[in-house]
Amino acid sequence: MRLQNAQFTCNLMKKGVLLVNLGTPDSPSVKDVRKYLTQFLNDPRVIDIPAIARFFLVNFIIVPFRAPKSAALYKKIWTPEGSPLLTHGKKIKNLLRQSLGGKYSVELGMRYGNPSIEDALDILKNKKVEHIIIIPLYPQYASSSTGSTMEEIFRIMKTWEVVPSFTVSGPFYNNPLFIEAFARRAEQCIPASYDHILFSYHGLPERHIIKASAEMGSSCTLSQACCSSINENNHSCYRAACYETTRLIAERLKLTSGSYSVSFQSRLGKEPWIKPYTEEIVKEKARQGIKRMLVIAPAFVADCLETLYEIGVEYDVLFREHGGEKLQMAESLNDHPAWVEALKSMVLKSS
Repeated sequence: MRLQNAQFTCNLMKKGVLLVNLGTPDSPSVKDVRKYLTQFLNDPRVIDIPAIARFFLVNFIIVPFRAPKSAALYKKIWTPEGSPLLTHGKKIKNLLRQSLGGKYSVELGMRYGNPSIEDALDILKNKKVEHIIIIPLYPQYASSSTGSTMEEIFRIMKTWEVVPSFTVSGPFYNNPLFIEAFARRAEQCIPASYDHILFSYHGLPERHIIKASAEMGSSCTLSQACCSSINENNHSCYRAACYETTRLIAERLKLTSGSYSVSFQSRLGKEPWIKPYTEEIVKEKARQGIKRMLVIAPAFVADCLETLYEIGVEYDVLFREHGGEKLQMAESLNDHPAWVEALKSMVLKSS
């Protein structure tokens, strides 16, 4: 009888799901973009240099220079509904809520910008949920994304008098349902109709990879040999995880060796970032005679500035300038049904 009561109580437990993505400006105005960049780039996990140096670098050099340029780019991708990243985030939140049913409350928070993580957690708190499943929407772990998000969640929750139990759904770079969802998106573009497939991931400074490697007790060489497979020494390495995601999607799509490449985009500053750089691979493949190239970006679960403009426009222009004919970006997961199922599986597994 006691066991039945315990099971009954567990079944009635109010559960919350917190989806977290990186963030977006409230509008494409210079003012709102400046506000967003200021919050983003002042994060010590993003620009990991001494606080005083970061303050002056970000607030007096980077943001004043980048805000007007970034605002102009955001205007090119902005939709009547608003930021694509936020629009897709709201859709996936609602679809996941419908799929899970009434036992779960699902909220969306952004690490930078609105809706904030704090606002999303407050909603779950007010609903008196007794358990929260946290899903950082970054497939591959990085201190500047997943690490920063969890630090912010802990900062907020430590002020609560009653802290509910919670589960963090870890990096899902090798989750079979995530792989399947991205493969289905890629199949919509008919990969066989392209001369080459490029898997492009958001880049990181090399020092971020080396620092994480040292903390795990290993010595990263930032080489193909080091990242060719996941093992006990590199299971938290962003670069290794990107290569593993690529291998699994390529296997699912039945891509042959040599028909695809891996690269890293979105560099900031002049220091070394993880290689190879996407812009260099794009130019190299065009010069080698590749005419049609499909780009898949499995670090992004929703289309945003980096996919819609950097890949979809800038890299297409670069490809054509060096002899290519068409560079096509594969749509991100956005609100694809297979992505909803992948998230639902993560929630149920963590409940």
